[in-house]
Amino acid sequence: MYVRIRNYAYPRPVAIAGVQLVMACSLLYYAIGAPGAIYVASVVMGSCYGAHWAIVPSAASELFSLKSFGAIYNFLTLASPAGSLIFSGVIASGIYDYEAKKQNSMKYNIVHETDKLTCYGTVCYSLTCGILSVLCIIVASLSMTVVYRTKRVYARLYGNSYT
Repeated sequence: MYVRIRNYAYPRPVAIAGVQLVMACSLLYYAIGAPGAIYVASVVMGSCYGAHWAIVPSAASELFSLKSFGAIYNFLTLASPAGSLIFSGVIASGIYDYEAKKQNSMKYNIVHETDKLTCYGTVCYSLTCGILSVLCIIVASLSMTVVYRTKRVYARLYGNSYT
């Protein structure tokens, strides 16, 4: 019995959406503060991040062809440090500082500008992980929108079995 791979093919943005949903679930798991969540979230997030970087270049070449792949790949590579700057440098640090000031003011009833702020507990990053989880869900829905809008491209690539 001969089985053609094209009969079971699916677009790569579907895989991206799946990875994003798994990332969203692991971030929500950390945000609720379950015991040992940092270990589970770290392993799952690292695996999903690696899967994402394995899928995205091939999806970009599939959708935009290899003609301008170098420029597109460099643009995709810039997304990681830009996201780190925005989310780690601005959002996560701002929320962490807010929670640390709140904890410090409860402890000492006054906060000076020169005080070292340290936040304790899962509350320090719960809101940040919640925000990132919502963004992962948005990305998954946008990936599925790409799948819907590129039906004809994938029908041409994989034959009529996709449509």
